[in-house]
Amino acid sequence: MISCKLATSLIIASLAFGGCAAFVDQRAHKRESQAEMDYPPTGQFVTVQGARIHVDVQGSGPDLVLIHGASGNSRDFTFDLVERLKSDFRVISFDRPGMGWSQGLPGTDLSPLAQADVLIAAAGQLGATRPIVLGHSYGGAVAMAWALRANPAALIIVSGATMPFPGDLALWYKVTASTLGGAGIVPLITAFAPESRVETALSDIFTPQSAPKGYADYIGAGLTLRRDSLRVNGRQVDNLKPHLLLMAPDYPRLSLPVEIIHGTADTTVPIDIHAIPLSKRLPNARLTVLDGVGHMPHHSNPDEIIAAIKRAASPRSSP
Repeated sequence: MISCKLATSLIIASLAFGGCAAFVDQRAHKRESQAEMDYPPTGQFVTVQGARIHVDVQGSGPDLVLIHGASGNSRDFTFDLVERLKSDFRVISFDRPGMGWSQGLPGTDLSPLAQADVLIAAAGQLGATRPIVLGHSYGGAVAMAWALRANPAALIIVSGATMPFPGDLALWYKVTASTLGGAGIVPLITAFAPESRVETALSDIFTPQSAPKGYADYIGAGLTLRRDSLRVNGRQVDNLKPHLLLMAPDYPRLSLPVEIIHGTADTTVPIDIHAIPLSKRLPNARLTVLDGVGHMPHHSNPDEIIAAIKRAASPRSSP
């Protein structure tokens, strides 16, 4: 959620504040504490292998699991989408391990497969043994991993980062994932990232659409800007490609219903690299292309997302 320009500025600032580690730490801690006061957990906790996993559960009906993307948390869904769904589904919105209010477990800061294992176990504690699973952006990779690990009723992949991609990701992720960047740059981001930069980052994510009114105040960007969250997010994204290379050859064996929704104007996760090739690998996939839509269609085009969920739910059968 932080731009490369801000990263560069903070790298320069690290030189200036190199001798002021105590001051930076104190300011970072203060901002983290304020963020946690401002954006408390919205749901409950389940414990998996000793780690607390935060989950918001609302509604009744078939189980529907929602998995958020990078730099996010379950508030991305509880802002609006859950309200639209809870009359028809029991909606289970997780904070992925290490993000939001969920604690991490070994391997979950590197592997979407390890994250899926944790969320499968957490969902099982809630009685959701064969849910419909929706993943957005990075969460799309975790949803695909869920299908490879278990037997969900159906998948909905929204702007999902699901296929191996050419080249490397932005330097930003390597910096926050690295030992040096995690120790030197990340605390400066937590301590000094201005609200204007956060707003710019949100604008970039939603472009060419705009974030809904009130979204920036609700989502809890301050939770993402905590030091541990920034480091975990960097490692998760920086290590995504090798795991997609590992997972993608197994996609064709998935015969469950899969709804894929993707916008043609998504520059964060391009449709021609991810959604279109994915749809060709899955034997029972339906691709919905949203012309002119960016990376956040569950906010800009919620009716399309809900329609896809209901299509995926309609052929549900007993295990």
